Amino acid sequence: MPRQRRHEIPAHAPRSAVVTGAARGIGEAIATELVGRGYRVLVTDLDAAAAQATAERIGAAAGTACDVTDPAASAAAVARARELAPLGAWVSNAGVGFDGTVTGVSDAHARALVEVNLLGPVWGARAAVAAFREQAAAGTAQGGEIGMTVSLSALGPVPGLSLYAASKAGALSVASALASEVRREGIGVHAVCPDGVNTELLRSMEPGGQGQALVRSGVLVTPEQVATALVGMFGTSRVYRTLPAWRGAVLRLTALVPGPALRLEPAMRAVGARRARSLRP
Repeated sequence: MPRQRRHEIPAHAPRSAVVTGAARGIGEAIATELVGRGYRVLVTDLDAAAAQATAERIGAAAGTACDVTDPAASAAAVARARELAPLGAWVSNAGVGFDGTVTGVSDAHARALVEVNLLGPVWGARAAVAAFREQAAAGTAQGGEIGMTVSLSALGPVPGLSLYAASKAGALSVASALASEVRREGIGVHAVCPDGVNTELLRSMEPGGQGQALVRSGVLVTPEQVATALVGMFGTSRVYRTLPAWRGAVLRLTALVPGPALRLEPAMRAVGARRARSLRP
């Protein structure tokens, strides 16, 4: 099989990129990966000072605040990026990970899961596509890339992370449909669905809770692995990939036969709980 060509931005034709939730964790790793591939990266986060500090640390072009639940904020981030260079990529990475059952999660957390994890990528994609179309019409640049950090939980039922998984499933559905809608315009849409990632989001879940235990029953991957997997799809027709691939197959099977598969949930949760206890200081 021929080796896949690395997607890079040539120095003579610069492009900018926006990464949301990029002050730390997966977002910082994605921003770092994009800087290494030649993009002029705008690091965004709710915390403007943290975004700017990260931008300076990784060699990005700039850092600024962005509330992904506000469509106007996404449009403003795109406008700021286009001051650096024609927009080349938008990555919706910002997310929240409140755990809890459907009946147990608070109203505020339920609303935040939908507004950040699902509507956030929608507002970002709309702002990015509008910019790509304006640039194409003006002849300044063609096409572009949209990336989304989703989750393995998007592929099947995850008791204890019910609404989180539903918000991520919605985001994956949006990515898949959007990819078809804009493909002919030279716009690529890609989503990465990692298993548990060793970040503050996972550590913030209720210690010993059902959600954290199920996540830890799988394979913890690093933010750098997620960044490489997502940006590695840029320039290709691939819409999404799971990380690791075999865990994606397991979750798809769970979705196809939820009754028998979910009978294994207590055993998986016990494995995750043991792993969580072994990681405590």
